[in-house]
Amino acid sequence: MFDLGFEKIVVLLVAALFILGPERLPGAAASLGRAIRKVKEFTAEAGRQVRDEVGPDLDELRAPLAELRAPLQELRALRDPRRALVKHLLDDPPAAAAAHATAPTER
Repeated sequence: MFDLGFEKIVVLLVAALFILGPERLPGAAASLGRAIRKVKEFTAEAGRQVRDEVGPDLDELRAPLAELRAPLQELRALRDPRRALVKHLLDDPPAAAAAHATAPTER
């Protein structure tokens, strides 16, 4: 979500140490942990309430979305040229040849 790597976390901790000082840093970390826990609990409860309210209608909405995920994954895989090449080379040769034969050619 925030793309925080180890280096960025260390920089944030050092900055917090300079800003808050060693005596207030543990209390601030505890407060931050409690706030994050409350946000997680709130979002989990909100999700539960939405599922309870919407009920089976939500499952009806999820079915078409699940059908779209497989083609989307294939498209995402094509962003990587190596994967696209391997997929193309390892595809069913008759199907690939038929697709190539029906493709319009430029003159």
